[in-house]
Amino acid sequence: MGCCSGRCVLIFLCCVQLMSAVERQVFDFLGFQWAPIMINFFHIIVVILGLFGAIQYRSRYVIMYLLWTWLWIGWNGFVSCLYLDLGGLSKDSDVLSLGLSSHHSWWKDNGPGCRSENLPSAAWQNQQNPELTTVQSCWLEYQYIEILHCALQLLISLLGVIYAFFVVSSFASEEESYYK
Repeated sequence: MGCCSGRCVLIFLCCVQLMSAVERQVFDFLGFQWAPIMINFFHIIVVILGLFGAIQYRSRYVIMYLLWTWLWIGWNGFVSCLYLDLGGLSKDSDVLSLGLSSHHSWWKDNGPGCRSENLPSAAWQNQQNPELTTVQSCWLEYQYIEILHCALQLLISLLGVIYAFFVVSSFASEEESYYK
């Protein structure tokens, strides 16, 4: 059986999702954001299973990928709202680190063009409030980088949902025609 166009596109989208999820996982590790680390880990596993299902014509795996992708879309919507401070959420909360540490997005200190400038007054060198000791200047603030990551994940995931529906229906029609 050849590679139908929807199946090939789904395989390609799964590969792109894997690459972007691994990249996101690395930066979540660097920022000690434990909730995204766990969810990214599950996402990587399910995308690998979805990829296997598309390659091996296993509709159950593709359906599992499809259901997980809906949850993944919800997660990325939540993270976007968190970084945009929408719905009572705050990017300064410790929700993503599960309250285990005071770490934040790795991009906050290491974004493109970010540099810390120490303030000249030694009286402000209070370690309890590090915002008083440095001034950040960045080309693009960290919350917008995180939102761009989420937007990319949402776009790939929505395309994945569309093609997963197509692949599952084509598997069902091929299976149905096989038994006739």
